[in-house]
Amino acid sequence: MFKLYEYSPSGNCYKVRLLLTQLNIAFDRTEINILEGKSRTPEFLVKNPNGRIPVLEIAPGKFLFESNAIMFFLSEETEFFPTDKLERAQVMQWLFFEQYSHEPFIATSRFWYLIGKAEEYQEALKQKQAPGYAALGVMEQHLAENEFFAGDRYTIADIGLFAYTHVAGEGGFDLTRFPAIQTWIDRVKNQPRYISITQ
Repeated sequence: MFKLYEYSPSGNCYKVRLLLTQLNIAFDRTEINILEGKSRTPEFLVKNPNGRIPVLEIAPGKFLFESNAIMFFLSEETEFFPTDKLERAQVMQWLFFEQYSHEPFIATSRFWYLIGKAEEYQEALKQKQAPGYAALGVMEQHLAENEFFAGDRYTIADIGLFAYTHVAGEGGFDLTRFPAIQTWIDRVKNQPRYISITQ
């Protein structure tokens, strides 16, 4: 059985948890409290030398890290990853966008709020607003004309972007400005075997 090492409030961990659940794959969960440095212990660094979560143990002693790489591994040859060459590239395009243009601003802001550091990082939070809203604007433009991000169906591109977008309000971003994103969020929540980030 797969074992997921995670910090459950993390959107990156939620991506993997959601996909495993929607694939109907049984897995065990092990909570790693990153606030207490548990991802930096010698024991954990054997699993991921980069000291980050999530990590998926796919076989005894065999570990895979980086949330989008884990999703790629799990989704190949399933309905969550297209067979068409261009559509596969589009999935990867949006996953790279999520990691480089979206997550550093929206996810980081949420994390600072969740750990009670919003006041301390007030200036940094302000600096993340413009690029965060820019990323949401790119998504809004795409979703105004498309139901999903790749191949006109729900894929890991949607899971990757949904994880932090649907809780962007927890990081100080106003999603009421993005009606197409809001409609897409509801569409994702209506997918079979959907679970919330708190499950």
